[in-house]
Amino acid sequence: MSHIVLVQELDENQWTRYRDIRLAALESDGHAFGGNLDSERLFTESEWQSKARQYIALVAVVGAEDIGMMTVENLKGDFGATSWVGSCWVDPEYRQHGALRALFEHLDLHAAQRDWSVQGLGVWVDNEIAITAYEKLGFEKMGEKQESTRKPGMYYQRMLRKSVAR
Repeated sequence: MSHIVLVQELDENQWTRYRDIRLAALESDGHAFGGNLDSERLFTESEWQSKARQYIALVAVVGAEDIGMMTVENLKGDFGATSWVGSCWVDPEYRQHGALRALFEHLDLHAAQRDWSVQGLGVWVDNEIAITAYEKLGFEKMGEKQESTRKPGMYYQRMLRKSVAR
């Protein structure tokens, strides 16, 4: 099955799309995120709009369906990171079809002008599938594992990638 994956950047007025795909991600693979489905389902419209302003939300789209997402935040982080990538998720029905790669290609396309040239992220240490996927995209493990402040007792690994300039 072949799909053309497009990437769209959402703005705060599209907060319902952000909410819907975030909740779908938590429902499908909540164990992979720092957030909690039950609490995020209770967010108000203004809370979702605030989140939509806080991050740049990128959505992978096939046809008219949102099938993947990630958020990007500019920051000065560990190991020289200029941006932090979060909430990476692809609908299980569309995995292995290039959606995650398309999201990162969008980052690369805009890296120079948006200061996304060094991308950092955190992934649970036991999420070997995600770690492998990130390594295929050029991420490398950095530093020691860190304990989560949102989920005490769970540990994440920081990973870093330098953008492939376009």
